[in-house]
Amino acid sequence: MTAGQTPSQTVGPFFALGLTAEQYGYPFTSIAGPDLTGPETVGDRIQVFGQVLDGAGTPVSDALIEIWQADATGNFAGKGANAGFSGFGRAGTGVHDDNCFVFQTVKPGIIAEGHAPHINVIVFMRGTLNHLFTRIYFPEDAAAHAADPVLTAVPRDRRATLIATADSDRAYRFDIHMQGAHETVFFDL
Repeated sequence: MTAGQTPSQTVGPFFALGLTAEQYGYPFTSIAGPDLTGPETVGDRIQVFGQVLDGAGTPVSDALIEIWQADATGNFAGKGANAGFSGFGRAGTGVHDDNCFVFQTVKPGIIAEGHAPHINVIVFMRGTLNHLFTRIYFPEDAAAHAADPVLTAVPRDRRATLIATADSDRAYRFDIHMQGAHETVFFDL
């Protein structure tokens, strides 16, 4: 008899204590928080915020969002990114009264020819068997969207679910819809 793969189990809700302890006031340190910048970080500082919405459009209070991105010059941490920029962040949705996540970061640069600036996103939440992968693109980069190999692989009528909206010149809103007519595109990796 050969052993088979162990089935997945529903994740959480333990994210606050295990992965974002400091944000929730627990006396443990976290390896990442919602601010990816330091005093010496170079680039246009931006805020990225939003909510994780369930199928009924209700904000999820116990989701965890991770982001991973390049710095303003298109380099990832450990591969030439500028000093003070971590490139990786975590934020829980239960920290704010409106159940949103908020990141302080820099507008990412282009990682390679033909790629539009973007932020990689991972969603953890109750009721999911595995974490989910998506991306955030920026509305002012519409010309670069036409050549981006990941974005162009998404059906045209679904691409808008991956593009943030500019809330101000330095803030972007990106809501993650788990189901429904505006369901965010998630990627298989």
